[in-house]
Amino acid sequence: MSVIENDAVATVHYTGTLPDGEEFDSSRGGEPMTFLVGHRNMIPGFEEELMGAAVGDTVEFTLPPERAYGERDDDAIQQVSRDQFPEGMEIKPGMMMAAQTDQGPIPFTISEINDDEITIDFNHQMAGKTLTFNVEIIEIREATPDEIAHGHVHGPGGHHHHPTEEKKDDCGDGCGCH
Repeated sequence: MSVIENDAVATVHYTGTLPDGEEFDSSRGGEPMTFLVGHRNMIPGFEEELMGAAVGDTVEFTLPPERAYGERDDDAIQQVSRDQFPEGMEIKPGMMMAAQTDQGPIPFTISEINDDEITIDFNHQMAGKTLTFNVEIIEIREATPDEIAHGHVHGPGGHHHHPTEEKKDDCGDGCGCH
């Protein structure tokens, strides 16, 4: 597999910046990111812009909110009572937390504290923002049938576990990924 296409496993280094040039995320200086293309593991525009790129290419692109983390949704902002949080827990604006639900944890940000009323925001922190990415293609390989069936990368750079950890089987079919 010589270019990025659906069912390819791509390994990339990337830097993400906001319109003012502020860097919000980067893999450079650390491990590159590995992901299975075409299985909704990345924001839509990120994969679309990398299609057809080859090893050694550097691709730079800017994504409007609708191709990144979406627009901000006012319905995702809620007021809750202070007693919804553990007693004695220090909470302050900007803190990220997660609400435990039947579907698993859902992240939110504390946006405002007004006496006993706390405003929480379930919007992604990057919702409503235009994002620029600079992406260097390090490696491309064909995904294994198991990776395609499970929808994510296995092994180095993907979903893997420490040898001493108990294996969890989130796929439900024995791959041991978590």
